[in-house]
Amino acid sequence: MTEAADSTVDGADLSILIAGAGATGGAFGTYLLEAGRDVTFLLRQARAAKVREEGLRFTAPDADRTNQVEVITAEELSAAPQTFDLVIVAVKAGGLDSVIDDIAPAVGEQTLIIPFLNGMAQIEKLESRYPGQVLGGFVKIVGTIRDGAVVQLTNMAVMTIGDLQGADVPARIAEALDVPGFKLQTVAGIIDGLWEKWTFIAAAGVVTCLFRAPVGAIMEAGGRSHVHTIVDELEAVAAAAGHPVSEASHAMTLKMLTEDGSAFTSSLYRDVSAGLPSETEHILGDLAAKAEELGVATPLLDLTLVQLRAGEAQKRP
Repeated sequence: MTEAADSTVDGADLSILIAGAGATGGAFGTYLLEAGRDVTFLLRQARAAKVREEGLRFTAPDADRTNQVEVITAEELSAAPQTFDLVIVAVKAGGLDSVIDDIAPAVGEQTLIIPFLNGMAQIEKLESRYPGQVLGGFVKIVGTIRDGAVVQLTNMAVMTIGDLQGADVPARIAEALDVPGFKLQTVAGIIDGLWEKWTFIAAAGVVTCLFRAPVGAIMEAGGRSHVHTIVDELEAVAAAAGHPVSEASHAMTLKMLTEDGSAFTSSLYRDVSAGLPSETEHILGDLAAKAEELGVATPLLDLTLVQLRAGEAQKRP
């Protein structure tokens, strides 16, 4: 860690604070740590205690290892502030409001922040609190937490970052994040990319939550044409917002969501099926509100939201 963030620091020497050690933070944090980067995880007390005692286990199709990692809690950071060069926010969207406050003692004048959260509202919240210090970012990875271990379910691991105003990403940041284990992409049109990611995860959420099954089972049941309708419906929202989905992204979405025999499910579906807190409102609710604002009809998105909200209502006492 550094006493103060310094824009002249070499990328390999940047101090990195990762808020969250779930599927995203844990996986990418492991790759950064194993490449020799200076990584500290900001964790809730219970998770911090477990990781301190047992280490952070990471498994992937070609890996199973446990690393001892640096850990700090919000209470410890508040008591003894330490400024980091880069803060990566990798928590569920529901935890963003508290994390915005938790990271404050770690953010200096030159600290940069990259959120890897679903949806678009997170950018506005972070920019409001830390103006001019937020980069855009999204990741492509299929993962989960299983018995405390970070589990990467497929070999796909891609991190994409970019400046919100279209400027170049600082070289030290790109250097720090360019490590073995995942592909790093820096792009000028990060807002377009964020919309593409949002549209994809929303489509995956609608498809697997509406039909309550993995993609392969949905195809076997005759759902292919319905998936095409869902994808077209949600991509129409992005187009109306001024961020049309590229042909390449459209093709990738359809390939993943119509693949015969595929066991793919969305993270939203997995959370809902497991009875865990979900990002229903951050992924689907916010998109439905945006669609209404833009005058775009989204009947299948709306139907899925009714189903998921009804399920949540049944859990309440």
